[in-house]
Amino acid sequence: MGQPLAADFDAFVRARTPALLRSAYLLTGDQHLAEDLVQSALGLTHRAWRRLHADGNAEAYVRKTMYHLQVSRWRRRRVAEAFPGELPDRAGAESDHAERTALRLSLRSALSRLTVKQRAVVVLRFFDDLTEAQAADVLGVSVGTVKSHTAKALERLRALAPELAGVGVSGDVR
Repeated sequence: MGQPLAADFDAFVRARTPALLRSAYLLTGDQHLAEDLVQSALGLTHRAWRRLHADGNAEAYVRKTMYHLQVSRWRRRRVAEAFPGELPDRAGAESDHAERTALRLSLRSALSRLTVKQRAVVVLRFFDDLTEAQAADVLGVSVGTVKSHTAKALERLRALAPELAGVGVSGDVR
């Protein structure tokens, strides 16, 4: 990879890693697994950087790679999940710290009680703001599957954490 391309990749990694880590954390439920997932996805992205840089689709490629890697991990092994790590704080968020903490804990608890597929659909649809068709493409399932998992996940989230009603994903819960 030439010097300008390497510098562009380095700038991309520095700029987008925090957002990628947040998505990965919501998918994995563990800070260390999230870091591993992002690192793996960025490694694959590095190999395809010359093409991606020319197309301008680097972030979409990294996110799709992350979701595919995570789905592959889910299929390979079944491990009891826990949320031992801390959700990364957003820099510059100006709201009541206690309220943000309570919402974060509610969200963490509620997400941990969803199935892995339901969690993936919720993250893709409402955190990464993908359409049903885009989420289906990323997960390699039908749009109907995304719709049914979304409906079941939202129903379960409403029952598990009614205090999250009306809180947007773009709010201080990230």
